[in-house]
Amino acid sequence: MNNIRSTLATVWRIAIPYFRSEDKWAGRGLLAAVIVIELALVGTDVLVNQWRNRFYNALQAKDWDGFVRENIIFCVLAAISVVLSVYQLYLNQWLQIRWRNWMTTQYLGEWLHDANHYRMQLQGDAADNPDQRITDDVKLFVGQTLSLGVGLLSSIVSLASFVVILWGLSAEAPLHMFGNTFAIPGYLVWGALIYAIFGTALTQWIGSPLVHLDFQQQRLEADFRFNLVRVRENSEQIALLQGEGADRARLSERFGRVVANWYGIMSRTKRLTAFTQSYSQAAVIFPMILAAPAYFANKIQLGALLQAAEAFGKVQEALSFFVSIYRTMAEWRAVVARLDGFEKAISGAAALATSPSSIGKLSSPGGEIDLRELLVRLPNGAPLVAAKSLSLRRGERTLVTGPSGAGKSTLFRAIAGIWPFGSGSISIPANASLMTLPQKPYFPIGPLHAAIVYPAEAETFGQDRVRDALTQVGLPQLGPRLEEEAHWNRMLSLGEQQRLGLARALLHAPQYLFLDEATASLDEPSEAALYRLLEEKLPRTAIVSIGHRSTLQAFHQRNAVLVRDGDQFALKDADERATTP
Repeated sequence: MNNIRSTLATVWRIAIPYFRSEDKWAGRGLLAAVIVIELALVGTDVLVNQWRNRFYNALQAKDWDGFVRENIIFCVLAAISVVLSVYQLYLNQWLQIRWRNWMTTQYLGEWLHDANHYRMQLQGDAADNPDQRITDDVKLFVGQTLSLGVGLLSSIVSLASFVVILWGLSAEAPLHMFGNTFAIPGYLVWGALIYAIFGTALTQWIGSPLVHLDFQQQRLEADFRFNLVRVRENSEQIALLQGEGADRARLSERFGRVVANWYGIMSRTKRLTAFTQSYSQAAVIFPMILAAPAYFANKIQLGALLQAAEAFGKVQEALSFFVSIYRTMAEWRAVVARLDGFEKAISGAAALATSPSSIGKLSSPGGEIDLRELLVRLPNGAPLVAAKSLSLRRGERTLVTGPSGAGKSTLFRAIAGIWPFGSGSISIPANASLMTLPQKPYFPIGPLHAAIVYPAEAETFGQDRVRDALTQVGLPQLGPRLEEEAHWNRMLSLGEQQRLGLARALLHAPQYLFLDEATASLDEPSEAALYRLLEEKLPRTAIVSIGHRSTLQAFHQRNAVLVRDGDQFALKDADERATTP
């Protein structure tokens, strides 16, 4: 019971924001329409149930006029039911897509806000495969929440409607056994209630493990799909290393987990299906067994017998709602748990950035970035890089060197504001523009023009400016291809990608440019030419580089060195040196 309350509370927290959003009136209106139509369909079922009594009584009495009249009434009721069903489906689907659109927009905004997507990875697997949660899980949540909610409402209204009918029929057709009549008020209702309680209890006992199994299945399927995408994204390196066998084994092992969990679902579903199907089949004959003695004792007519059987079925179906949708509910609860975990992971990632125990982000009144008593830590709390005092000034070029694994890239992440673990403070001038170019830059799939100017919109920079930047970085051959759409991280060599990254920097002209081995794939003459280009085109930009080549020192005025200091590395500012490239 506590689990159900917890699930319902989570569903309310996830669902209610849409119905309070800017789209609330459309959402509420569509939901109200779906509910009203569902109530009308229940009313139609009640009318059909009453029609069934009259129709079969007319048949039994060989009443031709009554037979014709009831057929006309049935056609009218059937037409109304068809129209209501069609529009309920249409409006339900309309509500689903609007609700899903709103939730997807919200999740994308929160996930991609202020590097939350990156910090979530630092927290571990609390929200694995966010792509699945934003696509499949949101779709399933919206569809199944509406389906289960409307179904539950329908069951409650049907129960209230048909209990009245069944109670009245119990009085018309009293329990008749062994030649004796037993006046038990509402005995058909009590029979349906006992039958439903029995079925619900056994269904819960048999099917409860499905919730965990469904949760695991969704997670394992997403993990397998993610690793397939990883192979596709890195197919060149896999082919060069002839790693197909290793990746096949790794993928087979992950798919083996999918299969093993699926066998668990199969086994449990087989037991659940065997019971629910038996339960449903027995529900057809059970009311007949209860009411038939009264019919054979001439207490009721055929129409009343069939009406009682149908009313019993409706009451039993309403009371057994949990039984009939248990499989769907198990999957739904798994989806709810995944979205709940996703929301909590986003909140946790956002909290990391503002935590009192994280690196402080301050606004500097001057024109430089100041590191004060900075200690960058690993996620497990181990110290990594310490910087007692360092200033990065506009127009100055600084080279950061040190052994591999000393934390140079992590230091850049901390300055960029996406690495929260540590203490001390980093002061950055208000409204300062920072850009970090890693060794392998990112280019979104799409037109080359949009890929180069990312993260700005394509129209921010005209094609002439982009072609000029391409020529300056040594890629004039790409000028005619600006409108071509492609996966540029695959199409271009790493050296060409690094040149494109520098073209992006030239276009955006940031005040602070951090180059994390951003020219490591270029030969030394090309690297030297590009550094001269940056000095010429971005004279007021502070350039901070990570590199291992000694030739880079000639293009920087300062050298900050990471040296071992106990269990961490300390950033020490070497003597400033003039540069004459």
